[in-house]
Amino acid sequence: MQIRVLGSGAGGGFPQWNCNCENCAGLRANNPNLKARTQSSITVSGNGEDWVLFNASPDIRAQIESFPPLQPARKIRDTGITSIVITDGQIDHATGLLILREHDKPWDIYCTKAVYEDMTTGYPIFNILEHFRGVHWHEVSTEQVPYSIPKADNLIFTAVPLKSEAPPYSPHRHNTVPGDNVGYKIEDTKTGKNLFYAPGLGVIEDHVLEYMANADAVLIDGTVWTNDEMSRHGINDKLASEMGHLDQSSKGGIMETLSALKKPRKILIHINNTNPILREDSEERKILNSHNIEVSYDGMDIIL
Repeated sequence: MQIRVLGSGAGGGFPQWNCNCENCAGLRANNPNLKARTQSSITVSGNGEDWVLFNASPDIRAQIESFPPLQPARKIRDTGITSIVITDGQIDHATGLLILREHDKPWDIYCTKAVYEDMTTGYPIFNILEHFRGVHWHEVSTEQVPYSIPKADNLIFTAVPLKSEAPPYSPHRHNTVPGDNVGYKIEDTKTGKNLFYAPGLGVIEDHVLEYMANADAVLIDGTVWTNDEMSRHGINDKLASEMGHLDQSSKGGIMETLSALKKPRKILIHINNTNPILREDSEERKILNSHNIEVSYDGMDIIL
């Protein structure tokens, strides 16, 4: 199985267009220890030719241009993307669908009923796409039932319900239902190896910890270092936990949990522009390194 990190940043990317925090200002000043990041998305393939896109970020056009296997190569208009999986209805994970509206047939999109409801009501992207080629929706179960996707050779997908937060425009905001947020176990039947992918994670429940412990690689929410990171930077008074993200540094946080796992390779994704781990020379990055926890970057390749 081949995994390509198309985008490793959180919503807004890095630098965020209207942000002058230390990280964003440093990147604009060409600090060599900072690297730009587009908004969170990965793509996965079992054969190197047909790719399943996980989340369609607003930066999808640039991400496709950065990765030739997704580009047209077989006829005048086509793509290596065979289908799209959406893990939640957040803007940074679904807006790219509008950029992909010129596909030559309806997109095969896999998501839960809760996400489908968001995409047809509060944020009606699926409705808009009906004015173009449309959407062929495949309902994803929240009962952790493995399923396959046509052309995704040798790959098996299992959606894993997560406790996080629904989008601001969702009827489930502050009252989430199963399926508002899911992670994924992606298994290669040839190698027997699997990835656990969860770009948005608010609570590590027992079933989630089991998936993480049994994975060969974990690609997981790295949004913030501290729960009060936004207020520390004078941006807003929202806690990360209120936005559906578990921070890295607190007791019971992402770092402590990952450090206790023996089997998987541990990688953070969906990293907010305020997070000090973006600075490769920061003390926080050194702490992660000492725990064998990696920070993903745009263009990172993972082979399982």
